[in-house]
This record gives sequence, C-alpha cells and structure tokens, in this order.
Amino acid sequence: MARPAIAIALPDDERPYVSEVLREADLEPVAVGSPADLEQLLGSRHDVAVAILDGETDFDESLEYYALLHEPGRNIPSLMIVSPRTLDRLAGAAGHAAEHDEYFSRPYSPEALRWRVEAMLIRQMTVDDGSGAAVQTGPLSAEGWSRRGQVLGIFNAKGGVGKTTIALNLSAALVAMGRKVLLVDADTVTGHVASSLGLDQVRTLADSLADNKAAGAAATPETLEELVAAHSSGLKVLVVSSSPLRDSALDPAAIVSSIDAARRAFDVIVVDLHPDYDELNRAVFRRADRILVPVTPDLPALRAAVQLRDVASELGFREKLALIVNRANSGVTIADMESTVGMPAFASIRSAGLQLVKAANVGRTVIDLFPGEQISGDFRALGERVVGAPRAKEAGRASIRGLFRRKEPVRAG
Repeated sequence: MARPAIAIALPDDERPYVSEVLREADLEPVAVGSPADLEQLLGSRHDVAVAILDGETDFDESLEYYALLHEPGRNIPSLMIVSPRTLDRLAGAAGHAAEHDEYFSRPYSPEALRWRVEAMLIRQMTVDDGSGAAVQTGPLSAEGWSRRGQVLGIFNAKGGVGKTTIALNLSAALVAMGRKVLLVDADTVTGHVASSLGLDQVRTLADSLADNKAAGAAATPETLEELVAAHSSGLKVLVVSSSPLRDSALDPAAIVSSIDAARRAFDVIVVDLHPDYDELNRAVFRRADRILVPVTPDLPALRAAVQLRDVASELGFREKLALIVNRANSGVTIADMESTVGMPAFASIRSAGLQLVKAANVGRTVIDLFPGEQISGDFRALGERVVGAPRAKEAGRASIRGLFRRKEPVRAG
C-alpha cells in the first residue's frame, strides 16, 4: 500500500531536514508555503494524512491552515510545533484538544518528529471502540489514511415526514457533487431505501451476521465492499435488515462500529433511522457528526421534533441537531415552525409529490431524473450546507484554540 503524504508548513530553516527524515521513513513530504498552497494540495490529492504546522511565527496563518484541515467533510490531524514557553502556557489551559491533533516543542530532533508522525498515522487508522465491527472494512488505499467521512443521521420520531426521501435525495445530491457516499438503511422496521432505488435481492447486514453465526468459528466476516449495493447513480447502499424478525441478530455497538469504520472509505455516510429511541438509534446519535431532523407543517411532526430537542439536551447531543423543513411551501411559514420547535432551520425542501413518486417508481432520485427542477435545487442546497459551507476565519480560530487546550502536553524527547 502506498504511504501517505505529509503536508509541511514550517519555516525555511526547518523544512529541509524534516522532509529528509520523512522521506527516509518512506513518507512523502509535501511543502506548503501558504494556506492557498494547502487548499490547492487538499483539492488535488486525497492521501494527505497529517500536516506539520508552525504554531509560533504567524498565528493567524496557522488558524487558516487549521481551518482548511478541519473544514466540513475533512478532518486531517495536525502536529503543531511550538516553543517550550508556549507549551507551558498551553498546559494550564482548560479543555481538550481535537481528537487526533498533537503538539511538539522546539528544539526537537527530526527523528523524534518522525516517530511522532508515525504514531499519529497508526492511531489515525484505528477506528474502534472495542466492540468490534459487524463487517470488515476490507483493503485500504492510501486515500483512506486521510479520509474521515461525516456521519449524518436522518431522524424524527414521527413517521411520514419525508425522512427516507431526504436521505435518498441528499445522498444523490452529494454524489452529484463528487462526494463518495454510503447510504445506510438502518430503519430495520419500515425501511425501503433499496426498493426506492430499484435494488432487488440486496444482501443485508442481518443476512451476513446470521450466516456467520450458523457457520460458527470458521466464519469469515464479509467486507463492507462485498455487502454494499451499487446504484446506477454512483451511490452505495448498505441495508441493515430487510425484516424486523431478523433484528435479534443485530448488535447495535457492532453496527455503529462498522459505520464509523466506513469513514475511511466514504466522504459522507447518511444513515436513515427508524422513528424510535431504541438502542441502535441512540448509538448512532452518539457517533453522528450531525442529525438532520425533518419536520412537516403539522402538529404531530412538530411535537415530535420538540421531544427530540428535549431528549437530545438530556443525552448531550443537542448541538448536533439540524432542522430540515420539509414541504416548506405548504402554507405554514418557516419562521413559525422554527419558533414552535425552538431550533433554526438548517434547510428547507419544497413539496414535489408527483416528481418524487415518478422517481421512486423507476428506481431513481429526483436529482437524477429531474435535475433542473426546483426540488432538485433544494436538495443540492442542502448538500452544500452539509459539505460545502464556506470557511470562516473565526471558525478556524475557535477550532485551533480548542487544539491549544491539552491537559498533559508531551514534550519532544
């Protein structure tokens, strides 16, 4: 397997010998002289696994670098090089760093820096909470070193609000935007993602687990690549179960671990959830980066969204919720719905029942079948909100200050 690339944004007097020792370790150092250089690099290559940044010379520039590494749909770890004085100051700061980011203090030896980078790469490839994945992720390409796909849950405890419709067409919009997308049908009771896309005889995760159980110790878990079904649009689909009678074979922790591991292979994982607060859904809530909450302009749907808001506050994932106003042109204002639910609208989707029915009847999405219609524009706008939000310098500043808050920073050896 090809080794990953390491972006280096260090002063001219440090960059050459750091690059040399990384090459000796069969890594590929790529020098970047400005945030614009890094943006161009990340746009053209998908194998950048770690960025080594100077945290002293130009703090504002460091913020820009950091924002690029952690913009929506991307989470590339950074190794920030700082002085001992700065490191001492950081040690007293409250809070925690981003999950995979590190510090390194000057003076340092290139060899020590190289081993720190190697350790970051190893840890970056380990995505497991100890429960074990339900399926194997299969062989990883160099691209997998840097990819950390977003997990989006689609959920409302009331059925009939367009949850699956939004999951399908948002996923299709993201594929059309050039993203690699996995759509997971985790509605184990009423899920119909596969049938809506015209995918017949799909092998489900429950099928695989049941066969493994029957085979006993000799069983070899199927890879994610073997289980996903491919749609003509380029969308990949994983169906958790086609029958609620097989749900007893499903371990929520293992399923979520598999979804988490899929971040290495996909830019976005969209999870269509059953309208319930069961163990599987709660596990997805904890791991998801964002939970889209479709609501329609009717009292039961709005009450269900309010209930979810309160449950999310109690369980600690309130900040992940994003309100999607579906059938937004039905006569009730978005402002009224925002006021009722107590959340701002993240996006709105207009009503287009006939087009949605026609698309489902031929196993397509409206993005695919009616690309020029307003409804397709709504889904593209939602896709842009999810993965194409403009970078803001202040957002980068807040993120990097989170980086500068480790309880126990480790000095270079």
